[in-house]
Amino acid sequence: MRNFKYVSTIKAALEAECPLKVSCADIVALSAREGIVMLGGPRIPIKTGRRDSRVSYLAEVEKFIPNHNDSIATALSVFNSIGIDDEGVVALYGAHSVGRVHCANLVHRLYPTVDPTLNPVYAEYLKGRCPTPDPDPDAVVYARNDRETPMILDNNYYKNIINHKGLLIVDQQLASDPRTTPFVQKMAADNSYFHEQFSRAIALLSENNPLTGDQGEVRKDCRYVNI
Repeated sequence: MRNFKYVSTIKAALEAECPLKVSCADIVALSAREGIVMLGGPRIPIKTGRRDSRVSYLAEVEKFIPNHNDSIATALSVFNSIGIDDEGVVALYGAHSVGRVHCANLVHRLYPTVDPTLNPVYAEYLKGRCPTPDPDPDAVVYARNDRETPMILDNNYYKNIINHKGLLIVDQQLASDPRTTPFVQKMAADNSYFHEQFSRAIALLSENNPLTGDQGEVRKDCRYVNI
C-alpha cells in the first residue's frame, strides 16, 4: 500500500501505448496478482475490463474490509455478504503469512497481562519487539506475521495459529472457531490446498461488483478523475 507510486508509473507507460484503454482498477488488480506470484504464491487468473469510478468509495471500503480488531464472526459475516464462503475467508487470511503488524495493533494482547491464548514463549518474543504498552505511533516498531518465511505466501500462517502464535485476535479465533478450524487444519497440512483456495477467494474478491461497460471511466491519471 506504500507503493501506489508504481501504479502511476505503470499507468504512464500504458497511456503512452494504449491511451484510455486500461483502467486504474485493472492495474491495481493485476498488480496484486503479480505481487502474489513474487511472494511465491499461485498465479491467479484475473479478469480485466474494470472501469474507474468518478467518486470515492472510502465508506464502502471501511464497510466491507474487516479491520485488525474485528472478531472472526464479523469477518465471516462481512466476507459472506459479498459471496465468499467460510473456506474462502480462511484462505484469504493466509495473506497474513507475509508482512508485519505494528506494535500499536497488538500491544493490547501483551499488556497489562498477556492474552492467555498466546503461546507464552512467543509472547515473550513479542514483548521484546514491542517493549511498552504505549508505542510511539510515529515509530516503525512491529512484529513479523511469520518469523520462519516472512516473505513467502505459504501455509506457515496456519501452522503458527494452531500453535497459538497468531499476532491478531482474529488470527487466533480463526484457529479456534468451529466454523473455521477444519479449514485451518487442512491448510496447515497441505500448502497446495491453501494455494488453490486462496486463488479461488482472491478471484471472487477481485470480481466483487466492478464497474464495467459504459459505467464510470478510464482515468488518464489514477490520482484524479478525468476533467
